[in-house]
Amino acid sequence: MQPLNRRNKLFLSSRIREMTILANENKAINLAQGFPEFAPPEKLTDTLERISTEKVHQYAPNWGISELREKIALKQSGSFGLDVSPEEVLVTCGSTEAMISCQMALFNEGEKVAIFSPYYNSYEANALITGVEPLFINLDPPDFALDLNRVEDVLKKGVKALILCNPANPEGKVFTREELLGIASLAEKYDIYVITDEVYEHIIFNPYVHINFASLPGMFERTLTCSSLSKTYSVTGWRLGYVTGPENLLREVRKYHDFFTVCAPTPLQTAAVTALGFDRDYYDELIQLYTEKRRILTEGLDDIGIRHTTPQGSYFVLANISEFGYESDVDFAHHLVADYKIAGVPGSCFFADRRNDYIRFHFAKNDVTLYEVLERLRKLKKGEPL
Repeated sequence: MQPLNRRNKLFLSSRIREMTILANENKAINLAQGFPEFAPPEKLTDTLERISTEKVHQYAPNWGISELREKIALKQSGSFGLDVSPEEVLVTCGSTEAMISCQMALFNEGEKVAIFSPYYNSYEANALITGVEPLFINLDPPDFALDLNRVEDVLKKGVKALILCNPANPEGKVFTREELLGIASLAEKYDIYVITDEVYEHIIFNPYVHINFASLPGMFERTLTCSSLSKTYSVTGWRLGYVTGPENLLREVRKYHDFFTVCAPTPLQTAAVTALGFDRDYYDELIQLYTEKRRILTEGLDDIGIRHTTPQGSYFVLANISEFGYESDVDFAHHLVADYKIAGVPGSCFFADRRNDYIRFHFAKNDVTLYEVLERLRKLKKGEPL
């Protein structure tokens, strides 16, 4: 038989999906794959039910239906402080597809991309799929402060684009205006593109503020902004994402989107127009919801005596597992899911240096589930069986 693609050996299947499989097999609480346990907004599901009998079941325009792109353009105009047109919006099958479509449009094989570490693990996989060399910029725990000297040291190696996740997954860092302006200055100096992942833009904890990178002076022209409806509206299974950027760049991204997926699901796009029309109260309530869930988990970990990060945005916590004496965080994660019925993600898959002293948990769960997790972790800490 002919050999398969040599790139197959460069990366493994997602650790997140692997831990979800183990969670299901062990009937464990899944804090690994970050999907909310609670229902989407009722107005959104009511709309989907209503339109299910309408003529919205065939291919959508490749760019996305006009009503949804108009809503996204209006939303981004307010966020960017610019006049964004619907022609500067592309609807995709989730932000994951948006990210790789952007990379395919920007890069030639053998070029370089800069990625902050820790990072969402698809970024490295996307680079390897596209034949691009990933260069990492370390943000050191526990505060994950940005060192612009480190950024410049990497960019001067001939990087073509930088990936910026804000708020960041897995550590929940929210970049300050000063940090973003520093990155913007270097982007101009080294003439690089910036691909941003802003899927957690509406899950920001006081006093932190999310700033769209494309809103900074001169940055819209060199930035492809990726986001999605998944986390904001608790519809991760809908796989609706979008890219905002200059029309000349989006035209090239669209080519890959066309051959990857043709279009995002038409009925879901049609229903999503309702979500983009929610008023400010919805987003305020979303922050209140996740602020309380963050409090439950972090205060519970403090009470148990497990060290952890406290996210500034997103719904992830990195729990420090070094005290448990495991040389491998993967082994610890397997122990946790098998013996205590809690699934988390080994932190090594998020760090370029493969450090193994963290497990990522998400807290997009009902309160009763979070309290049950804490009770199980208390038993783990005491060395008691479940």
